[in-house]
Amino acid sequence: MPDGLINRLKDMRTAAGLTQAELAERVAVSRKTVNTVENGVFVPSTTLALKLARALGCRVEDIFQLDDPA
Repeated sequence: MPDGLINRLKDMRTAAGLTQAELAERVAVSRKTVNTVENGVFVPSTTLALKLARALGCRVEDIFQLDDPA
């Protein structure tokens, strides 16, 4: 992940019992997009982060956090 960004998308998705394809369909992106976000290759836009949080029934901050919030 980029410096200082914690990404819990994979943990949150698997806890919700969703595949990458199922989550991708819910937020109208490709499975590859979900994969690249989970693997830290791609940092999602604010819009996509909000859609992911809505689809998982949580807050954006539950998925993405700053390692050093100071």
